[in-house]
Amino acid sequence: MFGREAIEYKSDEQIRKIRRAALVVADIHDALREAVRPGVTTGELDLVAGRVLEAAGAKSNFLGYYGYPANACISVNETIVHGIPGDRVLTDSDIVSFDCGAVVDGWHGDACFTVCMPNASEEDRRLSDMTEKAMWTGIAALASAKHVGEVGGAIEDYVDSIPEDHRPGLVEEYMGHGIGSSMHQPPDVLNYRAKNKGAKIKPGMVLCVEPMLTLGSPDSKVLEDEWTVVTLDGRNACHWEHEVAIHRRGIWVLTARDGGAEGLAPYGVTPVPLD
Repeated sequence: MFGREAIEYKSDEQIRKIRRAALVVADIHDALREAVRPGVTTGELDLVAGRVLEAAGAKSNFLGYYGYPANACISVNETIVHGIPGDRVLTDSDIVSFDCGAVVDGWHGDACFTVCMPNASEEDRRLSDMTEKAMWTGIAALASAKHVGEVGGAIEDYVDSIPEDHRPGLVEEYMGHGIGSSMHQPPDVLNYRAKNKGAKIKPGMVLCVEPMLTLGSPDSKVLEDEWTVVTLDGRNACHWEHEVAIHRRGIWVLTARDGGAEGLAPYGVTPVPLD
């Protein structure tokens, strides 16, 4: 999508501005981690996201996007992405992904995390762990990659390394993207290896790395609301995402408060903040 547009390369100062929006997203995630519990509705959690945005003087980049009706996407169980918050009451066994964004002074932040409720199954917990690890594997690849396509190659290699009896489905239809003065920009950031190497990695790129894995088949369908994407076989799904800047001295995970230090440490990668 948007592949015919030019890539927007940001200056260091523009990356610092994006960091401000990204930290508002981190604030939203903190508030949602504190608020999520069995018995709460996804609509109530969306209001939590809205209050954080308002307190920060920021705007949601989801609300109104092609008519999207909420501050955040909250995807429960079999929903892969774009779950619309509403009257759904969370149970103590759900797996829930929170995809949130913020706009500050025209610059966009975007990230997703997943929570397993207290009595979620072991396979759902394993799915979340594998999806988060797939994300960090892809981000770590960016530190030395020459082309964007190496991110997807690293994610696919990681998924393929999982023993077959636990190997999840790798969703290919939805992917990461460039981001900056708008939420979705080129280049696409695939979650799988493709023949096309993708765009050459250059300083000034800001990319969202966001793998989506499933317990069963990765095949999906869109519900009648034209947003909610669910697995075709009804098995549960999971989504993790961070927003990453590439600058002249290294990479910086903008939506992680520590810049990605903890998540990248197992890969021997040290992020380089601009601040």
